[in-house]
Amino acid sequence: MSVNNIFVAFATGPPPSQVSQRSDHPVERSMIAPQTKKLQTNKFYANFFLGSQASATFTHPYSVAWAKGSGILKSYGLAISHIERSQVAFGPGDPVQYLINPIGIQSITLSASELNITTQLTMDSLDAFSANVNLLPRVGAPPAITFPLVQGMGFVTAVYSGSTPRVESSISFTKITYLGRVASGSTYKYQAKLADGTSWNVYVTTSQSGYPVNSFTLTGVRVLQGAPGFQGFIQVAKVPLSGSTDAETVHDGAAGAYPVAATISGSVSGTAGTYELAWTKQGVANRTLLMFALPHHVQSLASGTVTDIKLQTTTKGIATGIVGDSWTLTEPNLPIDIGFAPWSPTHGSVDKVSAAATRLINEAGESELSQDMGAQSNLNSMYYSGKALAKFAAIIYAVHDVADNATLAISGLEKLKTAFNVFIRNEQILPLVYESSWGGAVSSGTYQTGDSGLDFGNTYYNDHHFHYGYFVYAAAVIGYLDPSWLDAGSNKAWVNMLVRDYSNSVTDDTYFPFSRSFDWYHGHSWAKGLFESGDGKDEESSSEDTLSTYAIKMWGRTINDKSLEARGNLMLAIQARSLHNYFLYTSDNTIQPANFIGNKVSGIS
Repeated sequence: MSVNNIFVAFATGPPPSQVSQRSDHPVERSMIAPQTKKLQTNKFYANFFLGSQASATFTHPYSVAWAKGSGILKSYGLAISHIERSQVAFGPGDPVQYLINPIGIQSITLSASELNITTQLTMDSLDAFSANVNLLPRVGAPPAITFPLVQGMGFVTAVYSGSTPRVESSISFTKITYLGRVASGSTYKYQAKLADGTSWNVYVTTSQSGYPVNSFTLTGVRVLQGAPGFQGFIQVAKVPLSGSTDAETVHDGAAGAYPVAATISGSVSGTAGTYELAWTKQGVANRTLLMFALPHHVQSLASGTVTDIKLQTTTKGIATGIVGDSWTLTEPNLPIDIGFAPWSPTHGSVDKVSAAATRLINEAGESELSQDMGAQSNLNSMYYSGKALAKFAAIIYAVHDVADNATLAISGLEKLKTAFNVFIRNEQILPLVYESSWGGAVSSGTYQTGDSGLDFGNTYYNDHHFHYGYFVYAAAVIGYLDPSWLDAGSNKAWVNMLVRDYSNSVTDDTYFPFSRSFDWYHGHSWAKGLFESGDGKDEESSSEDTLSTYAIKMWGRTINDKSLEARGNLMLAIQARSLHNYFLYTSDNTIQPANFIGNKVSGIS
């Protein structure tokens, strides 16, 4: 199978009419500027618009957080942190029970004299890979600083609009050196040495003639301040503690340009898949971007210049600096041979078993398919309801295709269709609603009860890929065994709505955001939804993450949508690489600490 573009729409239009619509949501969006694209709910920057707005965002290898009057300096700028492995706290045991990366360390803070207790943080341009954070001196004022945040950014960049720039450190500066202009143009360099022994390169790029870029003055040991009225941007990057001979040269060559957004494209040919991350940049046009690749990127990278700049991340091993405005990545082993049948890397698909196994499958199937599917599935939880439907779908498939008992399977299939139809008619205990504020199909439970944690926070967009993936898998089995079911009523449209909700393939859908759950930079999905989290998003369940992607693949196969099936195959290949690096450990894993991999799994991270 060859598909030139895996990111094409598989469905358009509004959700089915039986799913009522409303325009309100318990989580306000007052700090987010209006935008045409539907808002992302599960991306890396969500802490900036949730709760206190002061919890950290992890761009890797850096983390950033609104200082919001905290720390020694009581700053209102954006605090930047980078954690070395030597700073990690390990739990007891062998292997150790856990590891903790410290948070709240304000190594460098980019701020302005105009920011104080009246400062307001707003956001705009929320996309899958990026967002802008704006710091306003007061409500209604124009931004003093805008921070374009992009996953893997090589520098933290602060764009100033006529304010007085401050480069601060709660750790304290021990030495500031002005090194003058880098290459040609309007970018100038300072080097800052901190009391913890680290060095940070600071680059000042001005868009105005006559601004005294060489006059940044150290006040005390914690504040480096420039002249007022600065129009331009400041970039900071940490110098690796050891092992890099390229850092200064690469930093100097890349400074002056910064990413503001990213796009993704992808294709599949046979067992090979290719995807490209391409960044939109601003600043000095002839500078090439420095971006950080995670280990699974480096393993599959086909384009981009690899440098020896390496920085530790909190949970993803070593990030490697790559010079390039785009990356091409390849996955050579797509799981195209995985279908509904049991599968293993050794034996492939197994759709026929011994006579003894066939007899046992039929005996178990007869018992289990006699159960009340409706009672087991019509619950006040989309999660548990979906699991029940998927369970019965798997049993029916096994009886039909593996045990070759069509009579028993079809009998069970009719019961499954009846149980599934309760949800398609939206007559379950807690019906779904489409809410247009964020843009998604959510449980009505929180609207009815006020409990944000009901059904694991489904109304708040938590775990949608877990919940809805089970329904999509069950529907794929039903449609495989009875293709006529797909075109009956709104069956296909209802299932497509769920796929669009958690794994939409396009960025211009007027009802759902692009790829709500799956993170194409990290190579897996995120849970958490619209809940502030002190340590960012988490994976929570790698198996259910994979199931949700497998469901996409099989739904695409069932409805004969080659692009959807191909996207599922590529996502599964990327997940396999990502999960084995970061969450599921063989004894030769070199990504995570050696004293931790004996646990074999990460826990929630």
